Amino acid sequence: MQRLTGRVALVTGAASGIGAKTAERLAEEGASVLVTDVQDDAGQQLCRQIEDGGGTAAYAHLDVTSPDQWDTAVASAVDQFGSLDILVNNAGMGDLAAIEDTSLEDWEHTIAIDQTGVFLGMKHCADALAASDHASVINISSIFGTSGGFGSSPAYHAAKGAVRTLTKNIALHWADKGIRVNSVHPGFIDTPILDQAKGTPIEQAMLDLTPMGRLGLPAEIAAGVAYLASDDASFVTGLELYIDGGYIAR
Repeated sequence: MQRLTGRVALVTGAASGIGAKTAERLAEEGASVLVTDVQDDAGQQLCRQIEDGGGTAAYAHLDVTSPDQWDTAVASAVDQFGSLDILVNNAGMGDLAAIEDTSLEDWEHTIAIDQTGVFLGMKHCADALAASDHASVINISSIFGTSGGFGSSPAYHAAKGAVRTLTKNIALHWADKGIRVNSVHPGFIDTPILDQAKGTPIEQAMLDLTPMGRLGLPAEIAAGVAYLASDDASFVTGLELYIDGGYIAR
């Protein structure tokens, strides 16, 4: 399908995992994609892959905790492609520590990337999105933005829960401005963020708690993002889209 022809997307944390598959899917749907990350080599390689496949992409270094780098990235998208229509706030990090073992420094680092980065993305992209006739923001939250998970990773849960509610807040604020804002809540997805759990009882617990009995694929999340970015979702804002193999339905 070519539902996004003529549109411009900015995807954060796009050098690997869900972000990479999302950038590829949006390009396949016709969008010009600004791939952003702090992993410069991997991000540039992804752009070459997209272009080799007939898509349009460019790379920009973006630490999502930096307001100045957000301004530079937005300007890069507009300067290179002419507009900004789609923002995918995907950049994130995880942890496995219990609250007793989570230092204030670790807490603040996770919150800065997983929560504040989403706030800064919407804040700094607001003017460019408002100029679009097809503006769509997709914030990547988590099933752990809604549930208590395993009782560990308090900073991750707090941040993803904040993303869930912030999404609804800004969806209402922008509802009459033509900017749709939705959140996607992945379940346990086979990406590098889960590498630290591979081969541990936590991985088996993930499988046991997923009714479909497997890890999800990054491409399955990307498909949901592409839907929300497209006019197929033109009357959808403030939605929580769970792509989780049935986890939340339990």
